[in-house]
Amino acid sequence: MRRISNNETPEERFKRVAEARTSAVLDKLRLLGNCSNRQIYGYSEEDINKIFSAITKRVRETKSKFHFSNKEGFKL
Repeated sequence: MRRISNNETPEERFKRVAEARTSAVLDKLRLLGNCSNRQIYGYSEEDINKIFSAITKRVRETKSKFHFSNKEGFKL
């Protein structure tokens, strides 16, 4: 098994870093959800659509980075 600095394999490093970053994203989404209280915040349906459109777009872009494409380059 290949090891990188501090005796961590690439897989171990991925798990460590990905878990911390995923937890941070989930926490930020929880905080965003706190903005849904209409007694404290004012917003329109358009505002909500813009927010979740941006989030959805970024999630799709990020997820696509994890899928390895078997697309071949241009051929004549």
